[in-house]
Amino acid sequence: MNQYAATQDAPATQIICDLRSDTVTAPDAKMRAAMADAEVGDDVYGEDATVNRLEASLAERLGKEAGLFLTSGTQSNLVGLLSHCARGEEIITGKDYHIWKYEAAGASVLGGIALDPLAVATDGGLEPDAIRAAVKEDDSHLAMSRLLTLENTHNGLAVPLDRCMAAADAGRDAGLSVHLDGARFFNAVEALGCSETDLASIFDTISICLSKGLGAPVGSVLVGPRDVIDRARRWRKMLGGGTRQAGLLAAAGQLALEYNVDRLAEDRMRAERLGQTLSAYGDVQQATNMIFFTPKGGVTTAMRQHMAGHGVRLSEATGTTRFVLHKDVTDEGLQAAITGFDSYFA
Repeated sequence: MNQYAATQDAPATQIICDLRSDTVTAPDAKMRAAMADAEVGDDVYGEDATVNRLEASLAERLGKEAGLFLTSGTQSNLVGLLSHCARGEEIITGKDYHIWKYEAAGASVLGGIALDPLAVATDGGLEPDAIRAAVKEDDSHLAMSRLLTLENTHNGLAVPLDRCMAAADAGRDAGLSVHLDGARFFNAVEALGCSETDLASIFDTISICLSKGLGAPVGSVLVGPRDVIDRARRWRKMLGGGTRQAGLLAAAGQLALEYNVDRLAEDRMRAERLGQTLSAYGDVQQATNMIFFTPKGGVTTAMRQHMAGHGVRLSEATGTTRFVLHKDVTDEGLQAAITGFDSYFA
């Protein structure tokens, strides 16, 4: 069962706390108003002023030359990988990273690019020695190693800066470019207590998701060197990702970046509070806005139904389940979850 699948258990009461993912966030009234008022144009012609502002402002914010607005994180990663690598070349990545496990091998299927997955360390990083060992010799029997991709956060873990730098240095010493799947980049920055450019400067290109904890309904931005972003723009068009009056969506992303980054600490603190409650009832691994919970007796249909009766929606995962805190989980919703779990395990 896909860990992100919606539960089929019919809720007995109105859902006030959805813990399945931070992708369930909905645009609030302020964001909807910004979308309605957005200045728009044909983005394929480069004439959508709102898209242009979003791309330029996020690139500048992260110390990169250019940005590209895309419909999803998967598409953003894909055009980034295709822009770095040619057919027959290779990406070194993590075996548990999203690019390897949950993006349908798009780089291989559509780009003819090989993927070499390495074991991911307990802190979410890749070991420099493993990266060096994975880089292929210049031999016609082997794929040409071209790109290293890292992930931050990984399963909620904010990978420390020194670990990211050590991995990136190992890749660059071998002639690789370095890409970051930064779907939750700003969660990592908040947890690490570093500046945005401290983390961004480690990577050549970064994919930033706007539709998770930042609360926009759609979209990601790929940032990096201008020549790579120019190639990415061509790939986006080829993949059907060229859009017209996309400023309606970009306006939501711009507002999310302006107002919803600073509040990510609230999600982490609510996750800590929920994790403390759950620790009495099973194994808890909590990092940033995520909790991985393995309850005594496992996750059951009865538990999901019980929580739905308290207004709390869980995923259909069994064994270990993931809870994700986000801007639409209020203090009232968090208390409903705590009360529900306490009563169930009692």
